[in-house]
Amino acid sequence: MLVFGRLARANRLMEQRLDAIYARHDLDSGSFDVLATLLRSGQPYRLTAGQLQRTAMITSSAVVQRLNRLEGRGLVGRTPNESDARATDVTLTAKGFAVITATLPDHVANEHRLLGGLTAEQTAQLAELLRILTQSFEANGEVAAQQQFPAGRRP
Repeated sequence: MLVFGRLARANRLMEQRLDAIYARHDLDSGSFDVLATLLRSGQPYRLTAGQLQRTAMITSSAVVQRLNRLEGRGLVGRTPNESDARATDVTLTAKGFAVITATLPDHVANEHRLLGGLTAEQTAQLAELLRILTQSFEANGEVAAQQQFPAGRRP
């Protein structure tokens, strides 16, 4: 219970500090995730909605909600995919590019501050331990169960 309690508390504190940076740039964590994923994809900063869903490991309805908000603000654009009529391409707009590139330096500096209490070796150890833990969850079907039953709706 100690491990889970500490993970939960660390997560709450981390989210508060990350959310503060996102809010400073008029974003939330979901919007930041979409914009950062599009930026990481490289020029022309375009992915299908399905690719975004798989990258973020969220439901298709969550992707649609995020994209609706971002498109309404002019941060992304959506167009039909040329090779698959069932797919939609999502592209980072010039305004979206400006927002995410302005946010990233603050975000990265914040992450460094959050990990500042650890040495480089401890940070690497923590990353490795969390990778192993996550893989064990995935191997046991924990991620699939989470996606099948969104938060608050598990049987």
